[in-house]
Amino acid sequence: MSEPRSKAQHRRRRSRTALAVGVPLALAAAGTFTYGADLGVLGSSVQEASAAAPAWAADTADGFASVNSLGQNGTYGGRGGKTVTVKTLADLEKYATAAEPYVIVVAGTITMNPVGKEIKVKSDKTIVGQGTAGHIVGGGFFLGQGVHNVIIRNLTIRDAYQGIWNDKDHDFDAIQLDGAHHVWIDHNDLRHMADGLIDVRKDSTNVTVSWNKLSDNNKTFGIGWTENVKTDITIHHNWIRETEQRNPSTDNAAHAHLYNNFLEDAPGTAITSAYGNYSRGGTRMVLENSLFRGVKNPVIKDSGAAVVQRGNSFSGTSGRNESGGTAFDPKSYYPYTLDKAADLPAVLKAGAGPRASIGTTAAATKAAAATTLTVAQDGSGQYRTVQAAVNAVPANNPARVVIAVKPGTYRELVKVAANKPHVTIQGTGGSRKDTTIVYNNASGTPKPGGGTYGTGGSATVAVEADDFQARNLTISNDFDEKANQNIKDQQAVALRTAADKVLLDGIIVSGDQDTLLLDTASKDRLGRVYVSNSYVIGNVDFIFGRATAVVDKSVITLKKRWNGTSAGYITAPSTAANRKGILIANSTVNGDVSAGSFHLGRPWHAGGDASLDPQTTVRNTNLSNAIKSTPWTDMSGFSWKDDRFAEYKNSGAGAGSASTDRPHLSDAQAANQEVADWLAGWTPSAS
Repeated sequence: MSEPRSKAQHRRRRSRTALAVGVPLALAAAGTFTYGADLGVLGSSVQEASAAAPAWAADTADGFASVNSLGQNGTYGGRGGKTVTVKTLADLEKYATAAEPYVIVVAGTITMNPVGKEIKVKSDKTIVGQGTAGHIVGGGFFLGQGVHNVIIRNLTIRDAYQGIWNDKDHDFDAIQLDGAHHVWIDHNDLRHMADGLIDVRKDSTNVTVSWNKLSDNNKTFGIGWTENVKTDITIHHNWIRETEQRNPSTDNAAHAHLYNNFLEDAPGTAITSAYGNYSRGGTRMVLENSLFRGVKNPVIKDSGAAVVQRGNSFSGTSGRNESGGTAFDPKSYYPYTLDKAADLPAVLKAGAGPRASIGTTAAATKAAAATTLTVAQDGSGQYRTVQAAVNAVPANNPARVVIAVKPGTYRELVKVAANKPHVTIQGTGGSRKDTTIVYNNASGTPKPGGGTYGTGGSATVAVEADDFQARNLTISNDFDEKANQNIKDQQAVALRTAADKVLLDGIIVSGDQDTLLLDTASKDRLGRVYVSNSYVIGNVDFIFGRATAVVDKSVITLKKRWNGTSAGYITAPSTAANRKGILIANSTVNGDVSAGSFHLGRPWHAGGDASLDPQTTVRNTNLSNAIKSTPWTDMSGFSWKDDRFAEYKNSGAGAGSASTDRPHLSDAQAANQEVADWLAGWTPSAS
């Protein structure tokens, strides 16, 4: 990308963008990471696991589902029974309705037929999604009278919606309990159903609902439909977003313990909350350390019901917020630990919903286990160069291949072709500085066969394959601008990505102009990149491209130019319209440069393409005094004011108040410009 020489209210139908969480990844120790892995589905329709049960299969419920009663000692599902992996509706129904215990792993998308079908689950079952692959579409599960000891976990249950918002004709729930007991509903994503997402009815009891995402629905979560005051239920660590009512509605519950839930009425959506938590009839409710953001009538109760509130937080709420009466002490029934209400957005966006590490069977783990290739310059590894190891990865490899690179400086060009997905390049030293991949091509560097490399072609490391990861190393372009003044085009890329689901964690990317090119495979293709715990170093447009990219919890270091002057631009997005561009969040901008010498960014309309809509948002980031008081500027005849550039709650000497030359997001706007919004259904997980 060239530096220019001169400037020039009834509910409407909604899109169903996934509410994925953004997961800030942290170093466990220098150069050491511990993460789960996304594993593929098994090859046959049904497989039985023959090896030892995986760790997740030993998980048991907490809360009221853990309390011994009604002849049942806690909730452990199908543990002890056979583990089967299913990919068809017929097989799912066969095992879920069987008399004997089963652990049923759903390893793909299963569509209910007819729409609205609810499988009648029998006792002693665990139904669990394999990683994030398990989807139930157009229906759900029904647990009838006396059914007990059931775990429904790690699934996405969605899309039974029939086009009528307050649907009275289609009782299509995601999960319905009528007289069941000892049920654990955990780490699911439930959304867009015709009726309720969860219904706990008719004296169902000893139920725990934990770590779920509940969204895009009218009626979220109903409890009751009984004259008896019998139900004992725990509801904790759920993210309830874009829902109207029953969040939850709790009728005649003997003990309802709600804690660490995040209820969010997101601004700018077609769904508006009517109320949040509702305590009805004879319910006794304890409501602790939950966060209500933008919710109307966040807590309401009937005259005969009780609500005891402790440690809750309310932001932008309105209407009724009530408490009163005598409830109970949850700790007399089971132990639990509270998170702070203020921490819940980060905690739940990172932890709620399906997890890649849950539901993986021994057979799947063996089939998709990561292959490790070692690289060492001294010949002690399998390969002496990184590219040789990349070349050894088979085309269209189905599972993760880790290229473990021993400490040293590898002066070479590396390209990961599009037909080699799931590759990790990881330095094995104690520091990210111990392993360096470096080269010195620039855009104008002559190629051996004629012509020049061009900006994208100058990259030291080029990644064109999806699901790529780089960790614990340095990627650099050390092109010497001062020594090469005869070369006109001095853009010199260290790392170019043109792929989706790229994770760069714990690395250094170093250069001068155009250091980090975050691109997509084509203009119409999505390319998501998550950069965390890393350093990005440069001076001119050194984070640029059309990808949907997040730089999170990282350090952006500004460099002087080859002649010792301080002037530059951090970002140059070339975002396509209706896409998200570059988000810098929770980071630090510093460097040994002059005060007021750097812009945060400018719009790159690549090739003069006026249809582009470049975007950079910088939020919750510490800015040094190097940042100009008017931090955005025009580029190649395109005004930054015609595109999307904004800040939110930045700090430091380089931060400034809002003005026409320095736009800030409102709180409502910022709520839709968070890491999870950028990642759009992808949960980065290093492996």
